[in-house]
Amino acid sequence: MERSGRWHHRRVLLGHLVRSAGAVALITVGFYLAPLDHGFGALTVLTLLLGLVAFGLLALWQAGAITRAEYPRLRALEALCTAVPLFLILFSATYYVLAANVPGSFNEPLNRTDALYFTMTVFATVGFGDIAATSETGRVLVTLQMGADLVVVGVIAKALFGAMKVGIRRRAGVSRLPEDDP
Repeated sequence: MERSGRWHHRRVLLGHLVRSAGAVALITVGFYLAPLDHGFGALTVLTLLLGLVAFGLLALWQAGAITRAEYPRLRALEALCTAVPLFLILFSATYYVLAANVPGSFNEPLNRTDALYFTMTVFATVGFGDIAATSETGRVLVTLQMGADLVVVGVIAKALFGAMKVGIRRRAGVSRLPEDDP
């Protein structure tokens, strides 16, 4: 029985890892294939805002799924591998459309890879300085991303990890875990 249990755990782990990698790959490929040749304007900003609302709803749904999951830690990993790339791609697409349609918004033209790179440097707060927003619109969007980054890193991550703890407690049949103590 022990051997069969080990294989079950490995299959479950592999399934979560494949779904996580698949989500990252699909979201990234979607960004590179998406028709982003429309102009920059109110529709682009509205799409970004609606995307951020969808991201928030996805995070809430994921938190609930984590609390009910058989393996809450693995489900939390899968949630992060879906939500964070989606969040980053929303901003990357917006920066790409802005750079393509409002010349001078950045200190150099951005292709999709450059837009993703810029988004990652802002998210990681490393700011290499090789690409910078130079227009007021670009700076407003970057400021919006920095604020949203703080929410993603702080609130959303805390909520997902909190849901993971609830799921672990539910599975263990206890109301508190030793690491819950101050």
